[in-house]
Amino acid sequence: MSQLLWGAPEWALPAIAIASLALLVLVWSYLRAGGSAGVRLTAATLKTLGIAALAICLAEPLVSGSRPRPGANLFVLLADNSQSLAIHDSRRRESRGEALKNRLTRQSAWRERIEQDFDVRRYAFDSRLRAMPDFDALDFTGDASTLAASLDNVARRFQGRPLAGVLLFTDGNATDIASLAEADLDWSSLPPIYPVAIGDEAPARDLAVGDIRVSQTNFEAAPVTVQAEIESAGYDGARLVAQLLDKSGKVLQEQPLEAAEDGVALSCRFQVQPERGGVHFYQVRVSAKSEVRQFDNPERSREATLANNSRFVVVDRGQGPYRVLYVAGRPNWEYKFLRRALEADREVELVALVRIANREPKFVFREKRDDGANPLFRGFDNVEAEEAEQYDQPVLLRLGTEDAAELRDGFPKAADQLFRYHAVVLDDVEAEYFSPDQMRLVQDFVRRRGGGLLMLGGQESFVKGEYDRTPLGELLPVYLERIPRSQFSEEFRLSLTREGWLSPWVRVRSNEQDERKRLAAMPPFQTVNAVRGIKPGASVLATVMSDQGEELPALVAQPFGAGRAAALTVGDLWRWGMRRRDDEESDLEKSWRQTIRWLVSDVPQRIEADATRRHDQPGAPVAIAVHVRDEEFKPLDNATATITVTQPDGEAVELTAAPSRREAGVYEASFVPRQTGSYRAAITVHDQDGSEVGRTETGWTAEPAAEEFRRLAANRTLLEELAEKTGGEVIALSDLERFVMDLPNRRIPITEPWIYPLWHQAWVFFFAAACLIGEWGLRRWKGLA
Repeated sequence: MSQLLWGAPEWALPAIAIASLALLVLVWSYLRAGGSAGVRLTAATLKTLGIAALAICLAEPLVSGSRPRPGANLFVLLADNSQSLAIHDSRRRESRGEALKNRLTRQSAWRERIEQDFDVRRYAFDSRLRAMPDFDALDFTGDASTLAASLDNVARRFQGRPLAGVLLFTDGNATDIASLAEADLDWSSLPPIYPVAIGDEAPARDLAVGDIRVSQTNFEAAPVTVQAEIESAGYDGARLVAQLLDKSGKVLQEQPLEAAEDGVALSCRFQVQPERGGVHFYQVRVSAKSEVRQFDNPERSREATLANNSRFVVVDRGQGPYRVLYVAGRPNWEYKFLRRALEADREVELVALVRIANREPKFVFREKRDDGANPLFRGFDNVEAEEAEQYDQPVLLRLGTEDAAELRDGFPKAADQLFRYHAVVLDDVEAEYFSPDQMRLVQDFVRRRGGGLLMLGGQESFVKGEYDRTPLGELLPVYLERIPRSQFSEEFRLSLTREGWLSPWVRVRSNEQDERKRLAAMPPFQTVNAVRGIKPGASVLATVMSDQGEELPALVAQPFGAGRAAALTVGDLWRWGMRRRDDEESDLEKSWRQTIRWLVSDVPQRIEADATRRHDQPGAPVAIAVHVRDEEFKPLDNATATITVTQPDGEAVELTAAPSRREAGVYEASFVPRQTGSYRAAITVHDQDGSEVGRTETGWTAEPAAEEFRRLAANRTLLEELAEKTGGEVIALSDLERFVMDLPNRRIPITEPWIYPLWHQAWVFFFAAACLIGEWGLRRWKGLA
């Protein structure tokens, strides 16, 4: 800012005295003069101004200020080189990039002026920041707009140096931040930012797939739900169609939509059931119903761009087989229906351990052959007497085992034996069946291994099984103290609680009306294990109502450590399956499959992999982490993890993961995706002795163009916030000349003073002379002399 100074302040008082005396003489003379008052006042004013100008010159008035020292200050020109500047706004013949490039050429007057006062540095940014010798090299092909990262890079690059400001040319559509609240920037280190908004705020004609959410349930009819937001501009009221495609491009589902007004997002929902487990890739695509064929001929498209009309979706259904250990105290109908239900699920293997005879007290039979062996096993395989089942041992039947060694000694006694399963189902078996060590092992199976436990009702379950004050009783979600029963009911009707209605795996039908009809048609049950109450943190999903009006919990679940435990108190659920018609699907079998899927869905595997990528850093590598555990589910070190990444073009790249320095049993690798599409990573892990530990897979997608074109209208709001936070202002592209002319008057790090002597200017004397001559001429003209 300039200020007024006095070169000869000692002449101020003499000048005031002379001017005052002259003014008194002037007033006295005009009071005595004749003529009209207006003429006398005008003449007196002119003479007063002339005398005042001459009197002020005696004090030598000066105007002083500061200006940027030429070449001492830095100024950055930062241009957006991303693909979003290649689009054409509505009713404009040239693209945003072409308009920008025309203003950034060397022939521009504002460029010449700013380079006279500043040391100008030129940069461009898309997925990264880079120096530009000249802006003629801008091609607007970058697949990202790392606005926040580029500004932070500029601030760090010129830290401690006299940076006067940054002239930022962009449309404001950053891919590394959605708002400045997400930007991890040190605002105090940034110079004034002067954004130049490129593009119209009114959106061009375009359709885009926005956020996509994938939710997975154990509901058998549609275990995967894909929900996408559709954003439209310029299609108000038009008929649209959203499609779900598989990886090969085959259309799986379509959903008609009607476009809303600009800025109002639509929502579409697809439900799909993958044929197998593992990683699956889908694609959500949207277009006007009359323009579906534009994807085959993009040149004829009427939209601003087709790059944002589709997005890929990754669905990880987990990898089986999931192994479930079923333990029953006696042969019953529940196992029959459970086994039949799981035969239709290729991802679940049911292994059964069924006791067909209890152990008996050992005593000596009065017979000729007295070897102590159970006669039931005599005559089979010529078993020696000491190897045959004894009377004081239960007779167990193993079903569905992998080999002869599995469960040969009965229920597992060691962690490496039990932890190979994902869930345990206990049916009509008493607590005495297990040793104390086995009970604690089951508790560790749920708490530490993350497995699932389900206890079914029966004569030897819950309270009657005397599980109270045992490790298994602590694990269950219900209290097992004995309670007196004054009423005995013969029939119980099942119903769902609010939590049950909200849990997809508990329901069988896809809508509430059909589910209520199913519940009403269910047969009454006759066997229910009464419990004292529900533990804190447990959820009651279903209840039964007796014919006496007593309500009892039927299905209760709770998390326990890393796993989950559930109690199904109904002991004759098989009655539900007895009413099935031959030509109808069994609701009981479907319910069993959903329940077991829920029980094993979140159980950890020995090998697990995940791929993560920072969305605020486009172009950043994908971090692949492989978690490896031994048979007791402890971290496994000294293993070798090999990762084979299949790229969108089918080419495979092999990586070797390195052990993590932060966590035991974790092996890490990184991969930089260079292509647009889906990536699948197959992981194989070997132990230090060369034996294979296991295999798994993971996947991810890379769609930089979809993020770049997520919003087409210029984000002026973000640019205004950026300018306000840094002390700059938003500049119109047409106002660059005015801005550059005014730039020296702004806050500049290094300046030099300048002085402008007002008294030594010819126009000051011309003004004084003009006033005095004007007064003399007016007096002569009006005859006042």
